[in-house]
Amino acid sequence: MRKTFALILFSFLSLAVLPNLTSAQTTIRVNCGGASYKDAHGQIWQADTGFNGGQEETLPGPVAGTSDPVLLESYRWDPTSYSFKLPNGQYHVNLYFSEGNKQADVVGGRVFNVSLQGAKTLTNLDIFSEAGANAALLKTANATVTNGTLTIGFTHVSGLAPKIGAIEIEPGLAPPTLTLNFKYPDGTPVVGKLNYAVKSALLNFSGAEPLANGHAQCVLFANPSALGISAQFDVNLNLTDSAGHQLWQINLGLNPSGVNFGAVQSSTLNVIVEKP
Repeated sequence: MRKTFALILFSFLSLAVLPNLTSAQTTIRVNCGGASYKDAHGQIWQADTGFNGGQEETLPGPVAGTSDPVLLESYRWDPTSYSFKLPNGQYHVNLYFSEGNKQADVVGGRVFNVSLQGAKTLTNLDIFSEAGANAALLKTANATVTNGTLTIGFTHVSGLAPKIGAIEIEPGLAPPTLTLNFKYPDGTPVVGKLNYAVKSALLNFSGAEPLANGHAQCVLFANPSALGISAQFDVNLNLTDSAGHQLWQINLGLNPSGVNFGAVQSSTLNVIVEKP
């Protein structure tokens, strides 16, 4: 399910490779509405467990934007909550969704809220609006366990009832993310890749991230010095379509020593580009 690398964005737009996080605390992976599953990276996802209410259902077709479409073809529909026994501490929670119900293949067709430990975390979540039909959507948030239990709640807002495809709970705090959403004026997602290059006196790296249903997700990295970047650096991002046409670009220069990154939060940037 998880990509082999993730983009790291510090300040506003700087990218690199994100190392895996490890901890002695417990990691939980659950295939909601489905059986036990081994993903493309050899990780085992438990058969559906920890739920309160709802029922198992299956998507009618393959899910795009993930290396493990089978994992999201099953889901739990209309759950009240999921609860897991965990050692006290801080965790980041990855919630995986996909919309395949024809009745919800429209903006507003399924809208719901998600809470962690009783606090509203995702407000008016509309899977189709963010990812389109039959495409993976990942939402990440942090939670603190103080009573030995982590609880994820679901509340209906409008349209069809809430649903969840998979849950992953890992030790530690997840960094915030920036989701770049590229679409054409008619609303169709761009097919292509986001290219990046970061240059400084001591560091020079570049790469590309294929878009998944028009999306590229970056991890917001609040500590550039951990990557060896403590002086002025320059960043270039540019979007190219599948034919190699450049559709969008941005160039930034920043000195980390003069900026406070501590208040960076998750956000989404919607970009409308013209067709070549």
